[in-house]
Amino acid sequence: MRFRPCIDIHNGKVKQIVGSSLRDKGDNASENYVSERGADFYARMYKQLGLEGGHIILLNPAGSPYYEMTKEQAKKALAAAPSFLQVGGGITDKNAMEFIEAGASHVIVTSFVFKNGKISYTNLKKLVKAVGKKRIVLDLSCKKRNDDYFIVTDRWQKFTDVKLSVETMDELSEYCDEFLVHAADVEGLQNGIEDSVAKILGSWGKRPVTYAGGVKSIKDIEKLKKLGKGKVDVTVGSALDIFGGKLAMEDIIKAI
Repeated sequence: MRFRPCIDIHNGKVKQIVGSSLRDKGDNASENYVSERGADFYARMYKQLGLEGGHIILLNPAGSPYYEMTKEQAKKALAAAPSFLQVGGGITDKNAMEFIEAGASHVIVTSFVFKNGKISYTNLKKLVKAVGKKRIVLDLSCKKRNDDYFIVTDRWQKFTDVKLSVETMDELSEYCDEFLVHAADVEGLQNGIEDSVAKILGSWGKRPVTYAGGVKSIKDIEKLKKLGKGKVDVTVGSALDIFGGKLAMEDIIKAI
């Protein structure tokens, strides 16, 4: 288990938001924290602490008037810690290499791969051809519907027909190096982790997998370690002291 830090960028600023509140229309989201510092500040901090493999997420779609500001912040972070952090948000086969050349170790992809609610193997193969399997992280962020968890796209706003399961992860692992999974129902709420999601991820464990969503305390991290059988890495956002929360990053590092 490793701690994977994050830099979420929305409307050109580093933020922590409530994931379920994010809306493309009007570029709105309920904010937990808005930083006065640029994304490059956090990238340098993570580099100094040796926290490799964290993720930068662009939370504005390409058509947003804020997209270029958000993209500029992401590129500054990548330049501050070359080949150290991953980047996601609107990644396609057309722009993936641009972010790799800007300093990303991996590109994180969801919506391009899940089209019309299905897995697009055509797009997966295009992505692999563009940057190679070893530079791809597939984001299987999910929400609960009835008794199952389904992968959601377009900044967690659209359900797909694809369940989060060991079978899905087996199938998609042929095309990627890692998985990132936001439990979007609890993202940013600091009400504890989504146990069922953690169990699914822990029952797989064949490639690096990072869980995000709801962590508020060291007890949550210990619980994730147990449910994930030590195979699942963790991201902490809104609860972290550097983002206005009460959980000290040094305590997380010690707990892991």
